[in-house]
Amino acid sequence: MKLAMINIAHSKNNSGLEHLLAEHLSAVARQMVSFAPEVAYREIFFVTGLLHDLGKYQPAFQDYLIHGGRKGSVPHAKWGAFVSKTYNHNEAAFAIDGHHKGLPDKGDLKSDLYEFDEPDHPFLAKVIADFVRENVIFETNLHYNDTGLRGTDKELFMRILFSALTDADWLDTESHFNKSISEKRISKSFETKYLLDKYDNELTGKSNEGYINGLRKKVRSYAISRSNQKPGFYSMTLPTGMGKTLASVGWALHHAEYNNLRRIIIVLPYISIIDQTAKELKRIFGEDWVLEHHSSFNEEEEANADIADESLKDKAYTNRLATENWDFPIIVTTSVQFFESLFGNKPSRCRKVHSIAKSVVIFDEVQTLPKEVVLPTLTMLKNVQKVIGTSFLFCTATQPAFEKSEGFNGIESIQSLVENPKEVFDATRRVKYSAANNYQPVTIDDLYSNVLKQGNSTLIIFNTKKLALLFFNIIRENSQYRAFHLSTGMYPAHRKDVIEKIRICLTKKEKILVASTQLIEAGVDFDFPCVFREIAPLESIIQSAGRCNREGKMTEPGNVFIFRISDAGSPNRQYRSLAEFANSLYKGNENILFEHDFFGDYYRKVFRRFIPEDIKNIEKARLGFNFKTVSEAYHLIENKTTPIFILCEESLDLFERIRYKPILSRDDHRAMQQYSVHVYDNFIKENVGKMGKEPQGYWKWYGIYDKDFGITNNTQLDSLIF
Repeated sequence: MKLAMINIAHSKNNSGLEHLLAEHLSAVARQMVSFAPEVAYREIFFVTGLLHDLGKYQPAFQDYLIHGGRKGSVPHAKWGAFVSKTYNHNEAAFAIDGHHKGLPDKGDLKSDLYEFDEPDHPFLAKVIADFVRENVIFETNLHYNDTGLRGTDKELFMRILFSALTDADWLDTESHFNKSISEKRISKSFETKYLLDKYDNELTGKSNEGYINGLRKKVRSYAISRSNQKPGFYSMTLPTGMGKTLASVGWALHHAEYNNLRRIIIVLPYISIIDQTAKELKRIFGEDWVLEHHSSFNEEEEANADIADESLKDKAYTNRLATENWDFPIIVTTSVQFFESLFGNKPSRCRKVHSIAKSVVIFDEVQTLPKEVVLPTLTMLKNVQKVIGTSFLFCTATQPAFEKSEGFNGIESIQSLVENPKEVFDATRRVKYSAANNYQPVTIDDLYSNVLKQGNSTLIIFNTKKLALLFFNIIRENSQYRAFHLSTGMYPAHRKDVIEKIRICLTKKEKILVASTQLIEAGVDFDFPCVFREIAPLESIIQSAGRCNREGKMTEPGNVFIFRISDAGSPNRQYRSLAEFANSLYKGNENILFEHDFFGDYYRKVFRRFIPEDIKNIEKARLGFNFKTVSEAYHLIENKTTPIFILCEESLDLFERIRYKPILSRDDHRAMQQYSVHVYDNFIKENVGKMGKEPQGYWKWYGIYDKDFGITNNTQLDSLIF
């Protein structure tokens, strides 16, 4: 009997078949080769796949698979890691050691391999001999060819190797345990000709009448004419309402076709705008071509279920099936999902990362990146572009100065896809900026009086939930106008309902007043004749102005008033500092807010004044190959939130459908998101008596939920949660 009939990778599946170890190693190695973004990387990708489960040749592990035992009681990953390191495949050693538990820090890898320092390690020679014999290879096949990568380029390469190994391993394991599910994962190729035909059909239906529509067409045409460039960094700086989505996707399709790239990934700052963007793209290209992916309701649970594939339990397996690997033509995701995966170290989070290779990544509103992570983020993007040939497009109305300059280690070259930004910005002036009370603090009552004096429907945007709620109570009780409130204290379906009512009122020319937090800046395309905006960072001021006279239909410019309120809070200290700094630059000369060059000057000054080189030492940790440390340090949202499911009349049917399910599906979690409010940990601690944890692991709210402003609690957070 051949050894390949004895050594197994996984226990029997439902058909009673064992998964032969040699077959598993070979399949993963072949899959790894297909994942390699460059021909030069294929050898190390192959070796990594071939060695990843070498430790399963241990007699103890074979006994564990056959007779059972405590999960994780017989470690196997470190064996392949040690052999990789023996043949100088250090990159493979990290990937293999972490392919279940996560990419380790360099010191932790050294500790994992410590036992192999013994010259007479039991079973090591036998394990290697069995591996070589079963896989019909010679030791010469394992010798190392240097990739030539160094520093953070090499660190990024190790992340891609780890991601590809995780995906290849899980795909082959899934094929063994559940063939029917595996067969449903048929890869959908990126057919640019088909997608370009769909795109052209969409343009055919667009009106080119009127100056603005003509300008939009001109912008699209120029961007597409610049698509025949090699992968690199590009920018598209356009005012709100100029059709950035359609223009950027058109360029991306042509650019991908020219460079034979694999997919388009659209990265958005807020979950609240993913649905509408994905819906629009699905309408244009079809449901089967667009994938939405943002933080899942049970993401932490999935992250903890990424161990011990040899004993896949029902729950872990079901959760794993819900994990996306981004094998799709067009992906719409969030900044949090994209960057925290790229900087992460857990298999479930990083599985998708290798799919970024040879792609076009479009960042919408990239200026929303937290300032303290800008430099390590740009370094990572430079590594990605260089090592795996990805193209990046930065889209925004206020383009940050990401280029390299004195004292700022940014990107060497960013090519603009807008022929004459100044002309476009000058041609689309639709508002007039004014200082309310010369920026002197006003009381909430004085603000109310100033709003009423305008005699128009008005949107009033505050920096905190507390002020938005306070102002809403005033207008609801005193104004003859119809009053609305918007904040993240309301679950998404509730907000969508209110947003639709507001749009109907605006269409009917009904006079309304809307008190909102800054969530309104996250892709909610209102068109008010008048907007009041509490003093804020420059990008927030510009985004707020984009909700005023958006379509340019008013005979006179819309009015945008910037105000400062007495005893105001702020989402955080940096937000307040940036708001004051921006105000110091435009105070007394509000027309400068129309000048395209002002944004670049503003961001250059911000980067010099407010951004430390690397306050979290992320780049230092990357250079030391300390992956776990990097993952713990890099966060776009420092204070994590927890979704609380709101049981109400609208969500009752959903609750009845899920309440007795032992395991919730991805569709269940997605449906629940529409009826969930995200809160910080201290909110849960202060309101533990008003909520309960259900058997499936989610929180349910038992307290008051108001029809106008959502969760009501005096101690709830003032700062915004997106």
